[in-house]
Amino acid sequence: MTSIPAIQIPPEKLTELQAQYAQELQALWQQGLNAAPSLKDRRFAAPAWQDNPVAAFNAALYLLNARTMMSLAEKVDTDEKTRARIQFAVEQWVAATSPSNFMALNADAQKKALDTQGESIKQGIQNMLHDMRQGHVSMTDESLFEVGKNVATTEGAVVFENELFQLIEYKPLTAKVYQRPFLLVPPCINKFYILDLQPTNSLVRYAVSQGHRTFVVSWRNPDESMSHTTWDDYVERGVMQAIEVARQIGNMPQINALGFCVGGTLLTSALAVLAARGEDPVASATLLTTFVDFSDPGVLDVFIDEAFVKFREAQFSDGGLMAGRDMASTFSFLRPNDLVWNYVVGNYLKGETPPPFDLLYWNSDSTNLPGPMYAWYLRNTYLENNFIQPGKATVCGEQIDLRKVDLPVYIYGSREDHIVPIGGAYASTQVLPGPKRFVMGASGHIAGVINPPAAHKRSHWIRSDSSFPASIDGWLAKAKEHPGSWWTDWSAWLKKHAGQQVAAPKTYGRGNLKAIEPAPGRYVQKRA
Repeated sequence: MTSIPAIQIPPEKLTELQAQYAQELQALWQQGLNAAPSLKDRRFAAPAWQDNPVAAFNAALYLLNARTMMSLAEKVDTDEKTRARIQFAVEQWVAATSPSNFMALNADAQKKALDTQGESIKQGIQNMLHDMRQGHVSMTDESLFEVGKNVATTEGAVVFENELFQLIEYKPLTAKVYQRPFLLVPPCINKFYILDLQPTNSLVRYAVSQGHRTFVVSWRNPDESMSHTTWDDYVERGVMQAIEVARQIGNMPQINALGFCVGGTLLTSALAVLAARGEDPVASATLLTTFVDFSDPGVLDVFIDEAFVKFREAQFSDGGLMAGRDMASTFSFLRPNDLVWNYVVGNYLKGETPPPFDLLYWNSDSTNLPGPMYAWYLRNTYLENNFIQPGKATVCGEQIDLRKVDLPVYIYGSREDHIVPIGGAYASTQVLPGPKRFVMGASGHIAGVINPPAAHKRSHWIRSDSSFPASIDGWLAKAKEHPGSWWTDWSAWLKKHAGQQVAAPKTYGRGNLKAIEPAPGRYVQKRA
């Protein structure tokens, strides 16, 4: 039986917090008697809050209570994981109880209702009914996007498919291409076109424009026919099959490969299986915001323990699907103010239509996961961290040992990533034995990765030497900041592993591997 962890707040810390709260509350009361308090929070940035002294005071009182509650959670004396869970729960409660989330308390929504003579309330109800029908809160105007029309538009063709994925080959944009094919493995918990949103921010198009013969795995959105699919299936009939097809089409003994997020974990698993079998069809690998070592799993760790994993294993013992909407909700509530309540207020209380945004359209286009695959992944990664223990994890019948994955690797992590914390991305440098290059980019899990050079946004950090201290802090001590995208650094690195340049192919595929249908293919069109 699982023991309940001891939870207490040291009396001296509680007394200190109470005194601080009383002092700030008194100051707020005194300020409120003379003028509306200043509100340094974007939820209360609209002039209507400041123009209404009662609403402004209510918002300021909420912010004081929220700060105090979060401070209280931080001061709980218990084990680290229990404290993190308490903090997460308090954060969810604090975010949900903001006065901005309620029409009766939201001065800005009330003003809009008056200004529009109630039209905003009518539209908000229509928006809410629409979202109830579609099963998720609208983050963007989804009617303005269509896969293959204005997202996922890079020209190409599906050249292979099986029950797990379609392989897309892209049309060259250069007269010559590098000999070694380049394969991108996206995460299977989302659709591949995060790598091909628009021509201006497409990593796929960028790779093609740099002269790489580029292939992308487009994972199928699982239905009941895949309810018994396993992690081994995704590795062997997914990643390893894609590697072999790209190698055959390119007529080369080796290819270069890239994995993004869970796609990187799958790619690393495949490389470990291939190494165990004495095969090396991949010349170099790129890992983008990828966990290999799950010692520092970030905020997602609050959900993971033996009881939770056993529950999922029992739930999917006879097969089944992990619903995409449940996965999407989990990730949204990791940032509740930005990805949940912001849209509740705008869509429903104020009757607004969120602006068009390709990334948020992709984020709403959720995918299911086969239950057995998902449960195996939870136990062997987040719970037990088996990949970094030689021989502990068995994949495709092989006891994998990452010490045998000896090839050049480019490792990228995002500084503000809340899904794969920068320390978790950096940890791969301590596990993989081959030549490595680590780069840290600004921003988060998606915006840090999808940062084209032409945008002239953000920064990245690189060390001039090739040493990798035990921690990210040690690495950062001698890292230098460079303005703009990390893509150019990665492109220069990849070209060193791409082989000679040859005339670009004039047709898709090779031999029996011919074009099946135009990109982006059927699989990506299926909604969860």
